[in-house]
Amino acid sequence: MHEDVEFQYCPVCGEKLGSRTLRPGEPERLVCSKCEFVFYLDPKVVACSIVEMDGRIVLLKRAIDPQKGKWVLPGGYVDRGEEVKAAALRETEEECGLKIRTKELLGLYSYPGKIPVVVVYTAEPSGGNLIVGDETAEVGLYHPERIPWDELAFQSTIDALKDYLKKREPSI
Repeated sequence: MHEDVEFQYCPVCGEKLGSRTLRPGEPERLVCSKCEFVFYLDPKVVACSIVEMDGRIVLLKRAIDPQKGKWVLPGGYVDRGEEVKAAALRETEEECGLKIRTKELLGLYSYPGKIPVVVVYTAEPSGGNLIVGDETAEVGLYHPERIPWDELAFQSTIDALKDYLKKREPSI
């Protein structure tokens, strides 16, 4: 199961890790052959923001892999010990120069076989200016009917935008 995993050695004693089923019904775990340390492969948390400015949604074209050249929401990995909401604020400012104020949690997105768990907030600008950050090739402002659906990088981006647009439509 873990033959292509980048973790091969125990972080406690340095011996070789091997795959083992510890409990029936659970996935195999990486276990140290010497000290029995269990190396759990946990998900990575990503914090994103849907920022609307003058009726248009901020999207960023990625300048890095994965999915270089595709559009995403402002966001990125949450650092260990960092509050998820604080990561959304930090990543938005780093990637496109906007200071934001989060309004509400839109949703959590995770997919079978994928490592990230994506947390998406709705937000409004509270300062700063739109810029192209280090990991961004281009910044775009899109009216909802002009979102480049076929050029979005990740399923979580698609799902979050669809959820956001459903919530923002006036009920009749």
